[in-house]
Amino acid sequence: MGLFIQGCLAFAGNPSALRGWAKQTALQPVPDQARAAFLHGAPGQVFDASIPDTKLALISSDDGICSAVTDKAAEQAVTDALEAGFRKAGLTFRLVIEHDDATVSTIHDREYLVAEGKIGWRVLAATVKGEAGGEAMLTAAPE
Repeated sequence: MGLFIQGCLAFAGNPSALRGWAKQTALQPVPDQARAAFLHGAPGQVFDASIPDTKLALISSDDGICSAVTDKAAEQAVTDALEAGFRKAGLTFRLVIEHDDATVSTIHDREYLVAEGKIGWRVLAATVKGEAGGEAMLTAAPE
């Protein structure tokens, strides 16, 4: 959650500042093949933010959208941690929609509107359904 709050929310809409922060934080760019897989053809950069036993990636799209991805997280744990992270950061938020993904039936999406003063973001939490979990992605775009 820290990667998402500190990286994505702090710099959504400003890819050059995000990339500067990633370099300052010593996050390494991923190989070109992995970058292409994460960005699905969109221009941008991807950084490896992995920690022992957990793969993490920070995705910085040239259009300012930012995502944090992990290889293993349970749906409820992501929701709880995300909302706790918003509270701890002093952000106001509300869940605006929750549904199963129309394209990939095993994915559950939760979309939030998040704000700090006059600054706002649209945040999407995409998780594998069920207690076992799997990959999870948090995405922020300036509102």
